[in-house]
Amino acid sequence: MYALSVRDHMMIAHSFHSEVFGPAQSLHGATYVVDAIFRRPDLDEHQLVIDIGLASEALKAILAEFNYKNLDEIEAFKGFNTTTEFMAKVVFDRLKAAIEAGELGEGARGITEIEVSLEESHLARASYTGPL
Repeated sequence: MYALSVRDHMMIAHSFHSEVFGPAQSLHGATYVVDAIFRRPDLDEHQLVIDIGLASEALKAILAEFNYKNLDEIEAFKGFNTTTEFMAKVVFDRLKAAIEAGELGEGARGITEIEVSLEESHLARASYTGPL
């Protein structure tokens, strides 16, 4: 299996709704280092997993939707705890939709799996991996 990874970051604010989160129930910030790993069994006709420029641009555009935002104020997230795990799936879903819409080039249609990892510190990260 071949893989290609691109990286970016986003800075967000949010709060959580449950005592299980302790002090994180209060509004707080997080800076996530975000890795998107694209996998496929064979390279495309140009010997690529995916066009690295298009993959980088797509990730940057997706993260721009959340960068410097309070996630508590995003209507689509109302009623959800925007945990690191939750946000990994959000980014995955948007990358998957971009590939399916052809926004990452025809060669990207050979991608069979994406893993999105959000690192919130040197001690903690969460990820979501799913098929295409």
